[in-house]
Amino acid sequence: MTNASEPSNVVDLSQRLDPRSDRVGALLVSVRGLATKRLHALASNMFENIDDALFDLAEKAENNAAQTQFFDGMREVRKKRAIVERTFLGQVARDLADFSAGRARAPEAETGARPLANIELSLVGENELEESLAITSMVGKNEQRLARALFAVNQRLSVICGGARMDDATNPVGPASLASAFRQAMRELLVEVKVKLIIYKLFDRYVLAGVDELYDDINNELAAAGVLPQLRHEISTRRSDAPAPIGPVAPGASAPTAPSPSAPVTDAAAAEFMQSLHTLFSARRGPAAATAPPGPLPSAAELLGALTLLQSQIALPSVATAPLESPADVTRDVAQLKAQLLAQIGQLRGQQTAHVTGIDEDTIDLVGMLFEFILEDHNLPAEMQVLLARLQIPYLKVALLDRRMFAHGSHPARQLLDALADAAKGWSADADRDGRLFDKVKSIVERLLHDFDDDVGIFDRLAVELQEFLDVSRKRAELAEQRVAESTRGREKLEQARRRAAQEIVGRIDGASLPPLIHGVLTRAWANYVVLTLLRQGDDSHEFRESLRFIDEFIASARPTHDVESRRALRTLLPGIERSLRRGLASVAFQEADTEQLLAQLLAYYRSQLGESPVAPDVVTGDLPLPQAIQAIEEPAPPEPDDELENLADEAFDEAFLAMVRELKVGQWLEFLADDGTSERAKLSWVSPISGRYLFVNRRGLKVADHSQAALAQAFAQGNARVLDSALLFDRAMDAIVGKLRTDTSTG
Repeated sequence: MTNASEPSNVVDLSQRLDPRSDRVGALLVSVRGLATKRLHALASNMFENIDDALFDLAEKAENNAAQTQFFDGMREVRKKRAIVERTFLGQVARDLADFSAGRARAPEAETGARPLANIELSLVGENELEESLAITSMVGKNEQRLARALFAVNQRLSVICGGARMDDATNPVGPASLASAFRQAMRELLVEVKVKLIIYKLFDRYVLAGVDELYDDINNELAAAGVLPQLRHEISTRRSDAPAPIGPVAPGASAPTAPSPSAPVTDAAAAEFMQSLHTLFSARRGPAAATAPPGPLPSAAELLGALTLLQSQIALPSVATAPLESPADVTRDVAQLKAQLLAQIGQLRGQQTAHVTGIDEDTIDLVGMLFEFILEDHNLPAEMQVLLARLQIPYLKVALLDRRMFAHGSHPARQLLDALADAAKGWSADADRDGRLFDKVKSIVERLLHDFDDDVGIFDRLAVELQEFLDVSRKRAELAEQRVAESTRGREKLEQARRRAAQEIVGRIDGASLPPLIHGVLTRAWANYVVLTLLRQGDDSHEFRESLRFIDEFIASARPTHDVESRRALRTLLPGIERSLRRGLASVAFQEADTEQLLAQLLAYYRSQLGESPVAPDVVTGDLPLPQAIQAIEEPAPPEPDDELENLADEAFDEAFLAMVRELKVGQWLEFLADDGTSERAKLSWVSPISGRYLFVNRRGLKVADHSQAALAQAFAQGNARVLDSALLFDRAMDAIVGKLRTDTSTG
């Protein structure tokens, strides 16, 4: 026996208190006071940060609809903060009071907190799954993080309540109970689920992340009062409420690695997700499907063995090197895999098999629906759909080995499929003329078919390999894309500068009749100098202002001189005109000989102006020594409707389609449909701040097109352009599958 004087790590449940005693009452009042004070402070801090977070998200929102959601959510939280906080703390107080009175309850007693698998199908709301997954994930994470302190609180509260079993789920101040209380309080808020999920994340960050101090307070208070004062914070190696492994393990295969204690997600999330889907699948199949078939059901080993045989048949060299099947053929194969699998198991057993276990059937159907989604996904070109659809068997094997793939975005198989789909989104035959991307995707598909048995690590290795390939392609494309944008920007800036120079010069001439020599110098040589000054120095520079002053002085020098005063004023202007001309002409690549010839003609003209010689003939003819490279500036035409706008239909100016254009972000992919039925995928690379035109490039960074805002709006209106979804393939697929299952069960 252990000496009574020695510290013990074992909780002796004979060491318990009478829950009706005054001492227990005082201890429970103390625990309730500690919990109320600490949780009130944490909740207040959370609400302060909710306001800031929603405001920041509204400012960074991608479109007006998202911004409105966040602002509406912020207003709703401000309006109902007090009642939500009061409801949350009140529920915690009631849970503690129930515990004090010996009415400890399991979380399943609360409809809002129980797993979706236990909820009647009619009560599974549109957003129930998202909320449950968010709560399950944060509860599991915090129970692991706080395991030691929480264990001690459980044991001490167990002693107080007379030795009744206390675990993480039934602890009134445990993460599960706190999350359940907050979920009930959240029913007071009429906000979109997107806003709700953000608030749950902030509850995790600011409340659950701070309860370790509450547990320290409770442990210290109870230990000081003599409740298990020598208890160390030890936890058993296998917790009774820890989830069992989710997937079966094939003979000879290593079991999937369990998440580490610091992992941000837990198997509980995957388990609850599969339970929720099982409810939907069961309702979809009807009551007849629930009848157990005669004979033994296939084991996990039989399923994986049959899949491996089917996989090896697809991966045969003759099949791998054959021309790709049509989308219709692949769609048929995807739909028939379940039947092929059962037939293969029947061959292995020597007897026909028509059924598998419920959870395995859910998994088979779920993977089938995933690949049906891929074959219907307009985000993917048809050629890529056919390639990726060949991965159905490897992904079914992964799902049977580890069903966490469906719930956790960090799963390596899920990440690889998302990366392949994202790379394929921008693929087209024209943009991949050397076939490098297509061959890389095909190579990864074939290696999975040939090499994947039960080592999920192959998905990580192939994902790294794919990323390295994409990084090289991306850098090459970024250089080409940058050159295209700079070239387009340069042309637009040049055109803008030419228009500005023409406006300044023509506006200053203002219809005056100038000698051909003066007019020619202004509209050709000097106009080019003004354009160059605008491009190099800008319109707020001293050089630009001086170039405009020269125009005024040069025009003034052509006015008739009838008296001594006007001749004196002309003589005063001439030295400055000569200096400015020499400097300006040198800037626009005039040869020295041409400059001297031009200045000689001007000198002859000014002598005639001053009455010192007759008018030179070249002043009358306008025969100027200007290089052909010096183009004349065109006089700006009166404002007229843009030709492109004239040709656009009325729907191009529909506000809904214009809003779609304005909401486009650089980096988004679009698909453009031509009149002949061909399509081109292009990424929005740049929006001109000068003309407002949208520049599109292909995946190699080469220009595909540039469109005005109105022309893009018309393309959207006529169905000749559509935005490709930027969300990850797996996320979109799971949303679509859950939506389809709900629709099927509600209409069945």
